Amino acid sequence: MYKVLVSDPISDMGIQMLYDAADVEVVKQSGLSEDELIAIIGEYDALLVRSQTKVTEKIMTAGTKLKVIGRAGVGVDNIDLEAATKRGIIVINAPDGNTIATCELTFAMMMATARMIPQAYKKTVGGEWDRKFIGVELRNKTLGILGMGRIGSEVAKRAKVFGMEVIGYDPFLTEERAEKMGVKLGTVNEIAAQADFITVHTPLTPETRHLIGKTQFELMKPGIRIINCARGGIIDELALVEAIDQGIVAGAAFDVFEVEPPQKDHPFLNNPKVIVTPHLGASTIEAQENVAIDVSEEVLHILRNEPFKNAVNLPPVPANVLNKLQPYFRLGEKIGSVLGQIAQGAVAEIVVNYAGELIDVDTSPLTRYIVKGIFENQLESINIINAMHLAKSRGVNIVVQTSNTANDFTNLVTVTVKTKQEEKTLAGTLLAGYGERIVRIDQYPVDFAAEGNLLLISHNDKPGIIGRVGTLLGNNQVNIATMQVGRKVIGGSAIMVLTIDKTAPTDVLSELSKQDEIVNVRALTL
Repeated sequence: MYKVLVSDPISDMGIQMLYDAADVEVVKQSGLSEDELIAIIGEYDALLVRSQTKVTEKIMTAGTKLKVIGRAGVGVDNIDLEAATKRGIIVINAPDGNTIATCELTFAMMMATARMIPQAYKKTVGGEWDRKFIGVELRNKTLGILGMGRIGSEVAKRAKVFGMEVIGYDPFLTEERAEKMGVKLGTVNEIAAQADFITVHTPLTPETRHLIGKTQFELMKPGIRIINCARGGIIDELALVEAIDQGIVAGAAFDVFEVEPPQKDHPFLNNPKVIVTPHLGASTIEAQENVAIDVSEEVLHILRNEPFKNAVNLPPVPANVLNKLQPYFRLGEKIGSVLGQIAQGAVAEIVVNYAGELIDVDTSPLTRYIVKGIFENQLESINIINAMHLAKSRGVNIVVQTSNTANDFTNLVTVTVKTKQEEKTLAGTLLAGYGERIVRIDQYPVDFAAEGNLLLISHNDKPGIIGRVGTLLGNNQVNIATMQVGRKVIGGSAIMVLTIDKTAPTDVLSELSKQDEIVNVRALTL
C-alpha cells in the first residue's frame, strides 16, 4: 500500500483516481509548516503540492520513502530539484493542463482590448452613458503570435475561425508545420511591422527577455494592440507605455508582470489603455482539475514502476552506465548549447556520433543532455527527461551513430544540427587534466574550453584581422582571455574563437561585424 500526502488545496475530483486506486492511501493535510511536514513525511511514498508548499532539502531528507513529488501545475520553483535528483526522487509537473485556459484568456484579453470592455464597464457602472467607445473587429486583422508551442498553436486555431490572418514566429516552427496550421512564418520584426494584434507565448529566457522592445515598437503601425498572458518580461513594459503615449499602441492587455505583484505606482495600473489581471492564466475549474488529473496519473505510474512522462529531473541511471557517462554529461550539454546558439533556422535533424570509448555503453542519457543543450535557450521547461519528447513533438529527427574512429582522441562526440537554412557541426572531447574541449567547428580544427563568454567570428584569412579585433575589443575594455583561429587553407575562410572576461556590449559586436573581411560575429554564453 502506497501512501500519498496532499499538502496543498487540490481538487478532489482531480485526484479521484488516487482515491480509487486499491493500492493507494491518500491523506490531505494543508497548511503545514516545514517542521510539521518534516515530522510526518517519512511515512509517505509520494507528495502532491501546488505552489504553497516549499519542498526543501530538509523535507526530502526526512522523506526516506519518497519516490515522487508531483506539482499540480507547471512551475516547480517551490521544489528543490537538485536535492530531489540527488536523492533519486522524481519530480513531475503537468505542463499541458492549463493550455486551453491560457489560450481562452488570451482571446478574452484580445476581445477586451479590441472593444475596450473594461473601460466601458467602469464608466457605465459609474453612472456615465458613454457610447463613444469605438473599437475594432478581429475579422480581417493580422495576428502575430510569438511562440507557436502548445498555447500559441491553440490561439492560432481560434484566430483562423475568427477570420484573422496569422503570422507566427518560433525558432522551431518549420515551414511544413506552419503550412498545415495555415500560419505564415515571420521574424519578430516582420510581425511587429505587419500585425494589428500581437500575443506572446514564449518562455522567459535570456533570449526572449524584452523580445518586444523599443526597436519593435518603432516598426509597428499605429493602432496595434498587444497581449501578454505568458510571462512578464517578454515585453519591455516601459517601452510599451512610451509607445502608448506616442499613439503607436492603441491598447494592451497583460495578465503577467516583470515583478509580481506589481508596485502600486506601476504605470500599467493607472493607464486607461491597459487592461490588467492578476496572473489568471490557469485559473479555471477545468484547468485546476486537469493539472491534478495529469499529475495523479503520473504519480500512479511511478509508484507502480510503470513508464511515465513530464519528469523535470533525472531518473535513476544504472550505476555502471552512470559512472562511465557522468564525465561526459557536461561536455554534451555544452556542445548542444553552442550549436543551439549558432545554428540559424528551425532545427529539422540532430545527428550525434559517438566514437572511441563511448561505443560500448548505452549513450541515451548523454544524448538527452545534448538535445537539452540545443534547445535550452528557447524552451523554458526542457530538461534531460523531456528533451527527446519535446524535440520529436516538434518534428525533429534524432539520429545516433557510433564509430570506431575517434581521430586520435580517446573519445569524441560529434553533433550536427541540420536546419532549413544550414548545417552546423561541433566535435568535443574530454582531455585528461584539461576537461571538456571543443576540437572542431564545421570543417575548422580548434581547441578551446566550452565555458564562459565566447565570441565566434567567421572571417576571411587576411593579414591584420586578429590585430583589428584585439584592438577594437581592448579599446572598449573587453579583455581577451584566450584566442583560437581555425582555417583549412591560407587565405581562405576561417574562424576565430575568443574567450572574453565579460559579455561584449551590443554596439561593440555591431562594430566588429562591420570590419573588413569579417563575415559574421556571434556572442555565446556557456
